[in-house]
Amino acid sequence: MDEDSILGTGWNFPVSFDNLNHRTVMVSGIEDVKQSIYIILHTTPGERIMEPEFGCNLKQLVFENIDESLHSKLNHVVYHALLNYEPRVKFIGTEILEKVEAAGILHISIEFSLIITNTRHNLVFPFYFKEGTNI
Repeated sequence: MDEDSILGTGWNFPVSFDNLNHRTVMVSGIEDVKQSIYIILHTTPGERIMEPEFGCNLKQLVFENIDESLHSKLNHVVYHALLNYEPRVKFIGTEILEKVEAAGILHISIEFSLIITNTRHNLVFPFYFKEGTNI
């Protein structure tokens, strides 16, 4: 069995369509997992009417001072969101890679392992920490 069949297949995010076959573009394997994590982190609890607790409450961290306290809070919020809504991964930790003050962006590395294959992966998530940015 290959990793793609073990991890599943889902719609590409954002949803797009193949013009040749007139079908929804699908993703499989680790790309499906990473896109799922992005959806979880970008969704604020309460946005989905049928599943009001789904998501990650990163917006509560906007305007926080960028220090060890923020890093601890990031770990806590992301850990619980992935624990509750992405059963294919085990959260390892976050690391603040870069702060772009002018744009109001923190680049956060999220490290996780796939439970079924025990392989480590990471993705870089842009966290907008200033008012008027795109969180």
